Amino acid sequence: MNVLRRYWYRRKLKHSPYHDLFHRYQGDELVSLDCETTSLDPHRAELVTMAATRIKDNRILTSQSIHLTLRAPDSLNADSVAIHRIRHQDLQAGLEARQALTTLLGFIGNRPLVGYHIRYDKTILDRYYLRLFGFALPNKMVEVSHLYHDRLERLLPNAYYDLSLEAISRHLGLPISQRHDALEDSITAALIYVRLKYGDIPMLRSA
Repeated sequence: MNVLRRYWYRRKLKHSPYHDLFHRYQGDELVSLDCETTSLDPHRAELVTMAATRIKDNRILTSQSIHLTLRAPDSLNADSVAIHRIRHQDLQAGLEARQALTTLLGFIGNRPLVGYHIRYDKTILDRYYLRLFGFALPNKMVEVSHLYHDRLERLLPNAYYDLSLEAISRHLGLPISQRHDALEDSITAALIYVRLKYGDIPMLRSA
């Protein structure tokens, strides 16, 4: 979100409890975020689960993670279940969207958001926040696959790189989760970020 839009929201939300979100973040934490949705199209996908994990320096604060389940949306069908394996019966105790998004906002604040395909997640969240709260998220984004590509590009210019989550994790010597739920994927993205930010990158080896 650019400076002018932040300023506009600060004026618009002058008396709102969300006013401070639109000030520049001054702390030293980031939040790794992941969402499970009903579609791969961010302009029509509906939220199913959301998870977030805080990062402080080179530490991943997994004890402070949140994992939110929403009530089953109308678009949850066999095709979307095949993507994330979450069924209607798994969402019976889910939260209403406004309640879940309020909880998420309280957790992330205006910290930068880290993720794998984080723009996809933020596009969906912005739709929800605009509809229910009247504003889009102001948070900066850090895409871990871009960080990884940039590091490799300096070592091996113009080479082909497998940018899948599994390939990146394997190359960096990180554990590969078999669950692929929102919480595990948020932790995986956090691990990739910390490894790239604070560690050396191993040389690529041919298969």
